[in-house]
Amino acid sequence: MHKNIIIAGVGGQGILTIASIIDLAAMNLGLNVKQAEVHGMSQRGGAVESHLRISSEDIFSDLIPLGRADLILSIEPMEALRYLPFLSPTGIIITATEPYRNIPGYPDEEKLMATVRESAAHVPVEAGSLAKKAGSPKTFNVVMLGAASPYLGIEEKELEKAIRMFFERKGEEIVTMNIKAFRLGKEYASE
Repeated sequence: MHKNIIIAGVGGQGILTIASIIDLAAMNLGLNVKQAEVHGMSQRGGAVESHLRISSEDIFSDLIPLGRADLILSIEPMEALRYLPFLSPTGIIITATEPYRNIPGYPDEEKLMATVRESAAHVPVEAGSLAKKAGSPKTFNVVMLGAASPYLGIEEKELEKAIRMFFERKGEEIVTMNIKAFRLGKEYASE
């Protein structure tokens, strides 16, 4: 088992939460994990990326080389394009379709998504509406984790166990809501 995953978005979107949940699931399975993250403007709205490497064998670097990412999981569509040079020829992009308009002159949404479509295999996810259906817009990132789950090489039950571990200190209602968000994202991406 070997997966190279780039998780991308902007500050405040829960990039590191997604990475932590995947890390927990992988470590629970006895897999090796290396993670590195780059924070943008050190504030809400700045670019954030996390390189996440999971393997059944030793991992010697926490950074993914260009052209070697199996998956770009983007919580913001423009951020998916920023990391295209890292995507392998057989890699896939899972991206939210809703933009986070935090800069002047943000590109036209239709052109942006057309560029994603033309760039690589992709799964666009309407994460905002699914998060609301799960019970809170704050579950947006966990919806996206669910959408990416078929491509992670980790069983659904292990990811749900990690979600429970990550959120249990916040109470059962939060755990249940996030598991629902995860399942909604997985179902949506599987359609």
